[in-house]
Amino acid sequence: MLDPTLIPKRKLPRYGFHTHTEKFNGRVAMLGFIALLALEYKLGHGLISW
Repeated sequence: MLDPTLIPKRKLPRYGFHTHTEKFNGRVAMLGFIALLALEYKLGHGLISW
């Protein structure tokens, strides 16, 4: 049996929903939420209810 000389590489599309971008967006959102909670704790009141 002959082995192929070229091994195809998988190219990721440039747009759309992908697991790596969705994980990154989720992690950034979690960091932002924790930062908002820390800021509200430090200020002593919420930012939305001024």
